[in-house]
Amino acid sequence: MITDQVPVLLHATDTITHAGVTAALRSRPEIRFADEDSGEPAVVLVIVERLNEEARQLLRSLQCAGHTGVVLVAGEVEDSELLDVVGNGVSAIIRRADATPDTLVRLVKAAAVGEGALPPDLLGRLLSRVSRLQRDVLRPNGWDLAGMSQRETRVLRLVADGFETKEIADQLSYSERTVKSILHDITNRFQLRNRAHAVAFAMREGLI
Repeated sequence: MITDQVPVLLHATDTITHAGVTAALRSRPEIRFADEDSGEPAVVLVIVERLNEEARQLLRSLQCAGHTGVVLVAGEVEDSELLDVVGNGVSAIIRRADATPDTLVRLVKAAAVGEGALPPDLLGRLLSRVSRLQRDVLRPNGWDLAGMSQRETRVLRLVADGFETKEIADQLSYSERTVKSILHDITNRFQLRNRAHAVAFAMREGLI
């Protein structure tokens, strides 16, 4: 009995593509098709021709559903769409023209263990977009790529060092109310439970 199969959910824009991909992958021992209604965490294979609004809505809904990973197969991805796609939880992208059964299985397995995969030219274009975003938008406004400002980072560092609210306020010349507001904003934005969770999150993400 095979126990290390990756559960996969397939979304395709047309029935012919859905049937063809299902037929090509059903016999592969590395994966199995999961039941859409089971609630089982799975890697979602999304096959579209263009990233229209319907496709973007699908990606957003999949991100909210908490699946293991999303592999996007698209006819083409424009530079302006790359950040949006990655921001919507897509961990691997491949063009439809390059999507062989072997390649799809490889990307599904990579997504299942949290790895990302992009064609080299798309990766270069994504890094260029990220660099421009940081240089032209985030840095001038005092933010980093994690969506955290410099003062939020300073407050979290002091929390991690064991300082109380009043001590943090004194060190940074803030009011205690401001410190509490900063911590409240951080926990709400990143859906964290408390200060300890906020510190653990920041350390895990390399922010402090």
